[in-house]
Amino acid sequence: MFEQRRHQRIRFSQPPVIKIGFDGATVEGAIENLSLTGLMLRTSLELRIGRRFGCEFSLFGSPLIDVSAVAVSRVGDIFGARFDSGPISQIVLDDAIEIAIAHGHASILTTHEIGGRRIMRIIGGLTGALRNDFMHALTRVGVNEIDASAVTAVDQAGIALCLTAQSRHGVEMGSQSECFAVRWQEAATLPGRPGVVA
Repeated sequence: MFEQRRHQRIRFSQPPVIKIGFDGATVEGAIENLSLTGLMLRTSLELRIGRRFGCEFSLFGSPLIDVSAVAVSRVGDIFGARFDSGPISQIVLDDAIEIAIAHGHASILTTHEIGGRRIMRIIGGLTGALRNDFMHALTRVGVNEIDASAVTAVDQAGIALCLTAQSRHGVEMGSQSECFAVRWQEAATLPGRPGVVA
C-alpha cells in the first residue's frame, strides 16, 4: 500500500497533535491531513515559506515520528509542508498510517472512473471528518456509487453522508465492509427513513 498512499491525503477522526520547532520556538499544533510526502498543519507559530522546521508526532499510539519539513504554503494559521524524510522515517510513517486506518482513526477518500461510472471509495473511518472531501466529490466531481468495502469504522455522521448521497443525489451503495453493512441496515430501520437500499 506504500506507493498507493504516497500522495493521497489521509484525514483523521481527531486531528493528531504535532510538536513544531522553528527559529528557537517550540509549540504544539494539529495535523489537518497527511501523506507520505508532507502534511497540512494548524499552528500559531509563524513558519516561513521555503524554510525548514522540525516536527514530531505520534499517530494514535504509534512510535514517535521525528522529521524535518519545509513550509510550502499558508492560508491563515494552516501551513502546507513537504517532508525532508529518509527511508526509515517513511517506513515508520507508513506503518503508523496503516494502523490508524485499520482502527478507523484515519481515512482515505478517492474517486475512480470504472466503465463510465464514478466510484467513490472510502478506506478506513467513514466519519464526519470526511464531510468536506465527501461533499466535494459528490457535488463537484459527481459520484454514481460508493464503495464502502474497506471501511473499518463508521459513525452516525458517516451514515448521514451516505444517506444524503443516496436520497438527494441518487448514488448507489456498492460493496460494503461488515461494520458498514451493520450500521447501514440499522439506518434503514429508523423511523421516518425512506427504505434504504443496501
